[in-house]
Amino acid sequence: MILILKNGVSDEQIDRVIARVEGWGLQTHLSRGTYRTIIGLIGDESQVSQETLSSLPGVSQVIPVLPPYKLASREAHPESSVIDVSGVKIGGGQLGMIAGPCSVEDRERMMRIAESVCESGANLFRGGAYKPRTSPYAFQGLGEKGLEILRDVGDRFGIPVVTEITDPRNVELVAQYADMLQIGARNMQNFVLLTEVGKSSRPVLLKRGMSATIADLLMSAEYILSEGNPNVVLCERGIKSFDPSTRNLFDVAAVPVVQGLTHLPMIVDPSHATGRPDLIPPCALAGLAAGADGVHIEVHDCPEEAKSDGPQALLPEQYKQILQQMRLMADLLGKTISPLAGTAGKPDHSPKNNPQPPTEALA
Repeated sequence: MILILKNGVSDEQIDRVIARVEGWGLQTHLSRGTYRTIIGLIGDESQVSQETLSSLPGVSQVIPVLPPYKLASREAHPESSVIDVSGVKIGGGQLGMIAGPCSVEDRERMMRIAESVCESGANLFRGGAYKPRTSPYAFQGLGEKGLEILRDVGDRFGIPVVTEITDPRNVELVAQYADMLQIGARNMQNFVLLTEVGKSSRPVLLKRGMSATIADLLMSAEYILSEGNPNVVLCERGIKSFDPSTRNLFDVAAVPVVQGLTHLPMIVDPSHATGRPDLIPPCALAGLAAGADGVHIEVHDCPEEAKSDGPQALLPEQYKQILQQMRLMADLLGKTISPLAGTAGKPDHSPKNNPQPPTEALA
């Protein structure tokens, strides 16, 4: 970090700052300019917080040289990570196509929807067994029964399944059924949940919070990585805006921005971003054009009967059409939709690929 000192700072104050910093085990480099005096810090900066340094008398500003999300940053891991979800690869030019209803409903319906999206070319099936809802009276999900249905669907069609985890007490239970754990927008900064998911070997789909900055998203990913789970896929799903034309504001520019800052892959979710079926196809294509590593789309065979988020779901035939277009876009960009591994059954609990970034990156 670099400390920029206030104008007119006295030599006595400078000596005190240097003494305090060196007392924390850091080395200092003093540089006096015509208008500014700065002190560079050398060593393990984790020993002192930016807030503590800012409070030192004579310090005007503290500028970090490295980002606070050290494990998630490209400085720690220059090569882009490829996340393996039970054989389906996300990142490195391979695209994850997640499709399915918002909520797990009855078994027959889930089988029909899964069959249609698999035939269209989806490589991950999604459905919520636990639903964080704004109203306590809204449908909350089927719980473990929903997990069982979701697992049966995955086994039947040989497709990895993704479901949301809302409670840190349920991480072990959900991980028994799901190939990938989703952290929804409302829980992006549920740090207890992030910590528990980080202790799991399951890949994690981390959605950006509705009011979260990009730095907030990457710091949430850092919680998971710091607990030993390197398999994180980020998701842009729209942020809050003053304009009611769409459910959220689809921040497509976040994709290349994030990819410049982190090695973690990032997908887009135009369903939650727009809330409008007519806008999902163009926004999905825009996300891929911006460099996204996959697309998450809600699909339901009868949206008016959906337990949740029916108005923003595509019909299976609509999904088939947009996936054909996304396949053409992928070909144009030199990317491929990752094929299914071709093996069904519950996922094992062994760690996935992408080893933990080297510990020296923490320095």
